[in-house]
Amino acid sequence: MATPHLPLAGIRILAIEQYGAGPYATMHLADLGAEVIKIESPAREGVSAGDMSRQSGPFFLGDNDSQFFQTFNRGKRSVSLEIRTPRGRELLLKLVEKADAVANNLRGDQPARLRVTYDDLKAVNPRIVCAHLSGYGRTGPRASWPAYDYLAQAESGYLDITGEPGTPPSRMGLSMIDFMGGVTAAFALSSALLGAYRSGKGCDIDISLYDVAVHQLTYPATWYLNEGHVTDRKPRSGHPSVVPCELIPTADGWVFVMCITARFWTLLCESIGQPALATDPRFKGFAERRANRQALVDVLDPIFRTHTTAHWMGLFAGTVPAAPVLTLPQALDNPYLAETEGILTLAHPAKPAGLRMIASPIRVDGQRPGAAPGPACGADTESVLGEIGLSADEIAALRGSGVC
Repeated sequence: MATPHLPLAGIRILAIEQYGAGPYATMHLADLGAEVIKIESPAREGVSAGDMSRQSGPFFLGDNDSQFFQTFNRGKRSVSLEIRTPRGRELLLKLVEKADAVANNLRGDQPARLRVTYDDLKAVNPRIVCAHLSGYGRTGPRASWPAYDYLAQAESGYLDITGEPGTPPSRMGLSMIDFMGGVTAAFALSSALLGAYRSGKGCDIDISLYDVAVHQLTYPATWYLNEGHVTDRKPRSGHPSVVPCELIPTADGWVFVMCITARFWTLLCESIGQPALATDPRFKGFAERRANRQALVDVLDPIFRTHTTAHWMGLFAGTVPAAPVLTLPQALDNPYLAETEGILTLAHPAKPAGLRMIASPIRVDGQRPGAAPGPACGADTESVLGEIGLSADEIAALRGSGVC
């Protein structure tokens, strides 16, 4: 198949980013064809060069590179540049002249200090979009606070409603607020780019991890704000209002069944050989099943335990919404993931057989985009600075002075 035309080809984004949320945002943009240039600090005494995630273990890929870093930085370029120096600032502005956006995930008080807001940059490029992804925003009493995904989960109520009833609060197994923050930032930046192309005027776009976390509370928040209803934990990771929509034990594991509609409930009853359950007065409607949840569990559990998870999945496939509960290795070795080209292999020099990671979830003209591995720190310094008119001698002098 021909390589698809990527929709963001020709867009240039400067990224002042570290670790997870910001790099996850710009990785999506790079996957879709944008030229993402990471602005990374040169090494200084006691501090390694570039994005701190280059030093995130336990799996490293030579000097100043890691599998963690590669996970979020494929397909990007890297320029070593100390933008806090006068000469570094001057060069940053030259890069801004030819860029479409500047993205950062700095602490909220830092964009103003580093002068990377729209007001700071509009004189050199009035169409520039400045996207700021921070913990608590750039204004207010928490602008200077450090923030992390787990903290946002804790304060937004996630830990309180996650886990089995009666157990300690529990976070989600992955840093989903970082990732949702990154997706929100990528969406916001793309939207602002469209607006800038139409109007000729850029803007600041602000996203905070805290705001994203609270926004994800969705309908439980609406229920509480309007009715005072408190969504609590349900056994077996059950849905707050729909039954059965939860884990059910099998002969060798668990299956998650979701009878979100009346039709799916009827199909489930027929599939397990118990059609009369669908019209049982205790279970015939949503309200009845919710009120008699434990009685329904007492009926379903013995039936499901008579066969394996594979048996039930073979029976339900394509009819009753259900999924096996897999371990992480099982999920990544799932034949369906391979069939749908969900694994991307990058040609990384430290991995002769290729560096494998999860492919983009977005398909363009039916194909998932490919990618190059994430860059070595400063790998593109000469080429990028050469594009704005610096000679090899000038770049060498900048290296000698610690600017790049």
